[in-house]
Amino acid sequence: MTQITVELGEHSYPILVEPGALQQAAGHLQHFASNRRLFILTDRNVESHFLPQLRQAFGGTGIELFVKSLPAGESSKSWRQLERITDWLLDEGIERSDTLVALGGGVIGDLTGFAAAIVKRGCGFVQIPTSLLAQVDSSVGGKTAINSAVGKNLIGSFNQPRFVLIDPLVLNSLPDRELRAGYAEVVKYGLISDADFFAWCEANGDKLLTRDPDALSTAIIHSVRAKALIVGEDEKELSGRRALLNLGHTFGHALEAETGFSDKLVHGEAVAAGMALAFAYSVRRGHCDPSDAERVKAHLQAVNLPHDLSTASAKAPGQRLVDHMMHDKKMSGGTLPFLLANGIGQSFLAKDVDLGDVAAFLDEST
Repeated sequence: MTQITVELGEHSYPILVEPGALQQAAGHLQHFASNRRLFILTDRNVESHFLPQLRQAFGGTGIELFVKSLPAGESSKSWRQLERITDWLLDEGIERSDTLVALGGGVIGDLTGFAAAIVKRGCGFVQIPTSLLAQVDSSVGGKTAINSAVGKNLIGSFNQPRFVLIDPLVLNSLPDRELRAGYAEVVKYGLISDADFFAWCEANGDKLLTRDPDALSTAIIHSVRAKALIVGEDEKELSGRRALLNLGHTFGHALEAETGFSDKLVHGEAVAAGMALAFAYSVRRGHCDPSDAERVKAHLQAVNLPHDLSTASAKAPGQRLVDHMMHDKKMSGGTLPFLLANGIGQSFLAKDVDLGDVAAFLDEST
């Protein structure tokens, strides 16, 4: 068992990483059930795998579980589903002292956190992430949002959970594609500021993707510690430090938009391709040695992740992809900051990027 704390003053919270933690969930969560009830949000895939275990864990505790299950997938991050959730919570008589539980991946975590932020002007919530991507990234840090027709995660709030319970064993039921997609976010932490961890990924990525328990636990704990430290320094991306966590996301979100936020390209796959493009563009601007960009691309290719526009199924004119980027949340004063790199483990925020040059680069990359 490993406990990591996100240090945010009165908004600080613990993250517990423990194999088998789901079976012990009642012991970890019962003090959040002040009204002897918990409101569980999940999706239909996760429901069939893990809701029975959660119900069994709470058996005999006297705590009632109210459950709402949504369609799986990115399309659920919508006004329609948010309305369904809040109407359900209000119909069930939720009070501000109640707690919502996100049992699922990043989509469920985002929806639950956003609903908790707005219903009755704010309830508490906890995260039980069931995908690798959610365990190493989206369950930590309090970013909650839904998508709009214009772009991804444009409607939301910062709302920190009260507790995050991570059970690496739940990943044994995760489809291979989703495990690989989550692995992209693991690689990201090495590329941001930890070249040694990227080297660990090169040496151990195959083991992780075959669900080696030691490799999974090492990757989860290292990633969570890295993110907790960054979030503690820059909770709401005001200093620029937290923006480093968006490496690959500006390109990646444009790729997701181009593919319709669909299963054609899931989020982690888009981030993988986005990181490869960010390193390639860094080479174009003279920041990064070509050998580092090739090393990034080679590792993503070796683990069967998208590593360019073609493998991301997003062959589109560069200007169209840039048009998607124009709706990015980081736009300020007509300028879009980009996460680029001086090398592996040396990411930085560039605020002088010419979007016309980005469009030309993307056209040359097809």
